[in-house]
Amino acid sequence: MDSPSASNSLAQDSAIVSASNDPKYFMQRALDEARKCTPSLSAFSVGAVLVDLATKKVVATGFSREREGNTHAEEVCFIKFDEDEQALSHQSGGQYALYTTMEPCTERLSGKKPCLDRIIQFGRISTVYVGCKEPSTFIAENTATKRLPDNGIQYLSVDGMGPECLEVAKMGH
Repeated sequence: MDSPSASNSLAQDSAIVSASNDPKYFMQRALDEARKCTPSLSAFSVGAVLVDLATKKVVATGFSREREGNTHAEEVCFIKFDEDEQALSHQSGGQYALYTTMEPCTERLSGKKPCLDRIIQFGRISTVYVGCKEPSTFIAENTATKRLPDNGIQYLSVDGMGPECLEVAKMGH
């Protein structure tokens, strides 16, 4: 299965298939990713998985700070999706769901593109499943609950996962 290193290949993850339509299965996978984060006082530890809706395959995974440059989990998912040769067959179409342990950021103190904008730009995500809301620790207000539906993307909270997702997100605080 997955190793705790940041060098997980998409090939390993894409071999994992679930016939389950239970969002908790994939949110647990996102939590597994979040637990790989190096704890930080100045950032949350977030995990994300990108799932092909037709096949129920995980096509990309990511966690906060997995790559250089203060990367966010969702950002890493998209980087891996674009880099991996196996993803080329997926890039011609299809719809995806994104599972993220914390709602996607709508503003970044670093000035980098927010994850919400990356999700919209990706263009083929129909649903974002969220483990917990973003606390106002670093950004006063997250507007994902409004902006995702305004762009035709469902925002769904995964029942019962919030406390665990928040606990993992605050590792090192």
